Amino acid sequence: MLATVMNAIFLQATMESIGIPTRVQTAFRMSEVAEPYIRRRAIRHLEKGRVVIFAAGTGNPFFTTDTAAALRCAESPPVLRHSSLLTVNPVNAEVVLKATNVDGVYDDDPMHNPNAQLLDTLTYHDVTSRELSVMDMTAITLCHENNIPVVVFNLNKPGNISSAIRGERVGTLIGAA
Repeated sequence: MLATVMNAIFLQATMESIGIPTRVQTAFRMSEVAEPYIRRRAIRHLEKGRVVIFAAGTGNPFFTTDTAAALRCAESPPVLRHSSLLTVNPVNAEVVLKATNVDGVYDDDPMHNPNAQLLDTLTYHDVTSRELSVMDMTAITLCHENNIPVVVFNLNKPGNISSAIRGERVGTLIGAA
């Protein structure tokens, strides 16, 4: 959880250095570095044109940051739902963006199988029935139950974050059939 806070603060500093007003909200109190997560305050920041970065997961053990991202998205009606590392805009969200170290979801572990194939699209059922290690099952189930698509893409490829935010095709899209 603390690593996500450190990443969120770094992302905030980067965004603010290019003129994007940003706030970090955490699942537990860290008043010296971030605001506590309060849904109404997050909405108000968004109304003022600020980016809101959510960190520290749900603040509870046994729940991954993937689950926290899915939960923040599901809390509101369907503009942008974002990643397991952080969540941008919990209001009117359209998609969870899962930034990772690989190009998307593969049919096998590409680190151990050089013949593993990158999958362009998957259904939620594909992920669960094939036991693909995309997100934890709680997160993928929350996304499925709330019809929240997930885009899994490589964080380390230049331009991928911008492309994903603009809705351009990157990585693997997980959604309904």
